[in-house]
Amino acid sequence: MRRYPDAISFAPGAPHPDTYADLDVERCLSRFLDHAVTEWGHSPSTARRLLYEYGPSRGLINALVADLLRRDHGVEAAEQSVVVTVGAQEAMLLVLRVLIRSTDDLLAVADPCYVGVTGAARMLGVETVPVPEGDGGLRVEALRAACHAARREGRRLRICYVAPDFSNPGGNRMGRRDRERLLELAEAEDFLVLEDNVYGFTAAPGDELPSLKALDRNRRVVHLGTFSKVCFPGVRVGYVVADQEVVTPEGDRTLLADHLARLKTMVTVNTPPLSQAVVAGMLLEHGGSLARRCRARSALYRRNLALLLGGLDRLTEQGLPPGIRWNRPAGGFFVRMRLPVPADDALLARSAEAYGVLWTPMAHFHQGPGGTDVLRLSCSYLTPEQITTGVRRLGAFLKGEMGA
Repeated sequence: MRRYPDAISFAPGAPHPDTYADLDVERCLSRFLDHAVTEWGHSPSTARRLLYEYGPSRGLINALVADLLRRDHGVEAAEQSVVVTVGAQEAMLLVLRVLIRSTDDLLAVADPCYVGVTGAARMLGVETVPVPEGDGGLRVEALRAACHAARREGRRLRICYVAPDFSNPGGNRMGRRDRERLLELAEAEDFLVLEDNVYGFTAAPGDELPSLKALDRNRRVVHLGTFSKVCFPGVRVGYVVADQEVVTPEGDRTLLADHLARLKTMVTVNTPPLSQAVVAGMLLEHGGSLARRCRARSALYRRNLALLLGGLDRLTEQGLPPGIRWNRPAGGFFVRMRLPVPADDALLARSAEAYGVLWTPMAHFHQGPGGTDVLRLSCSYLTPEQITTGVRRLGAFLKGEMGA
């Protein structure tokens, strides 16, 4: 973006600045300190010191996070099973490092997939198995076939990473029955599901689906969450719910969360208490729930998505070159567009330089050769005026580069 400061960018999947324009950090901290005194029994000086010290590696606000999950998501999680992390990205890293300890263990990922988890896997030397994703999300039968193929090779699929609601980058969503089928397969094939449900809050009222963790009856789901999208991105507070029982070589029974917290002491030591306190203050201000805040943000993102899709429809009415089509997600930040030519970095450079519009090549999100003729459009960060201008420039780009 810095190379093309005048371009309209449909590239970043960042939260809209308006969603945290009303943020009052001092008020949030004050609310947390009052809670630490009245509910936790600290003196005012001890409560304030909590903000400045390292704090426990497992987290400071675990009980509040567990209460939020119960209120807003129907997830019953004991605070001992929650580890507060530096964003969801650290949670991914910890889970992969703890659970995949052998070269025979494999990580299944949707294809295409969020680069944060595939990047963490590469860094840890974890082999990934791409599983095709359709408009209905991860294809469960393809995942079943991947499990069988791994077993024939004497290996095992240990974890399956999935974003069930409006996934990044595909914008796809799993239906309820497919969610249930995924959990049934996890039980039958003995793997864990690593659920990243960051975009679930963008569903329209009445169109919400239960998270995989809310449907989980056999503790097959390790659930990741973040406050970046519904609070503000700079807070860098996430969490992982890991209530699976682990039996140590000595025969002791512990929670997976205990092992994640122990590893965290070697990675980031703790999640900054100041950031946790701001999140806690926001939770306390809203009675332990962020549902109302999520609804307001969901309305903004669905407005932007409708503007983008409506603008693309008008381009069709005005006439586009053949072979151009896109999906129509009902939520999330992303739209996927297929072109009749390679959507590579060279085409992106021409789009930025000659037409003043940026996007993301989808090939970057595939583990293999897929996505070479597909681009991703993100509308989350833009104003309505920028979306309108950006779509107009995008139309000029499509006609100018593909009209022949």
